[in-house]
Amino acid sequence: MTELSTPEEVRAYYPEPYELALSKELRQLDHHCRKFISLAPFLVIASGDNEGRLDATPRGGDPGFVLVLDEKTLLIPDHRGNNRVDTMLNITRNPRVGLLFFVPGLLETLRVNGGASILVSDALLEPFAAEGRPPRAAIKVDIEEVFFQCGKALKRSAIWNSEKQLKRSDFPSLGKILAEQSRVPDDPLLNQAIEDDYQTGLY
Repeated sequence: MTELSTPEEVRAYYPEPYELALSKELRQLDHHCRKFISLAPFLVIASGDNEGRLDATPRGGDPGFVLVLDEKTLLIPDHRGNNRVDTMLNITRNPRVGLLFFVPGLLETLRVNGGASILVSDALLEPFAAEGRPPRAAIKVDIEEVFFQCGKALKRSAIWNSEKQLKRSDFPSLGKILAEQSRVPDDPLLNQAIEDDYQTGLY
């Protein structure tokens, strides 16, 4: 087994990137990027703390739930979750994030990297209200680089192919998993509480 442990070794092992792969990188949103974000109901946000520990979490909502303030600025609502606030804590320690936007049915994704901060102004949050509830905060992203990622990974995964979707019965429920991992009795009420929260606790 050979390990690639330096940037020079990695660069020497892989072919040089195509010129198009480098020139596609933008410093701000163009109309294609803005349109993609307006269609995206889902993203993954990556963050890290000041000791280099990394984390990636999903965020979702109706298409366009991320607000484009201008060509260099995004606002991501922080709706109700489990209150671990891993991303928010990371941002206070290392204010940089990476975003990956998905649009169902499209193979391409959009990558956005930049600085981040946490805003809690009532006037700012009110437009994000869903089911009468505004988010507790918003993540402001100051864009430094943005580019489209080709669709090879999603094509290989066939992620949008409904014929390959797993049946719910083929994988344990979250309640069962949590009970086992937490070493507590498997209680059907836990599963019901999770399902109820999915129905009434999204916002």
